Amino acid sequence: MIVPKRWARRAVTRNAIKRQIYTVSQDVEAELPVAAHVVRLRAGFDRTLFRSATSPELKKAVRLELQRLFAGVRR
Repeated sequence: MIVPKRWARRAVTRNAIKRQIYTVSQDVEAELPVAAHVVRLRAGFDRTLFRSATSPELKKAVRLELQRLFAGVRR
């Protein structure tokens, strides 16, 4: 799993995003088709909106986006 530095500058933010990806993917693993899935970060997380990598706001934003993406895969 790779989260590019250009979208999440701080390592702690990249690691928090990776943990969210692992957690959400484990939650929906049984519902997904058997395949290799790639999660690609296509936009950055603004440091002014999410001051801390451990902030509940960042975790919630990442989790909601991942759930939306995985719901599209299930269809």
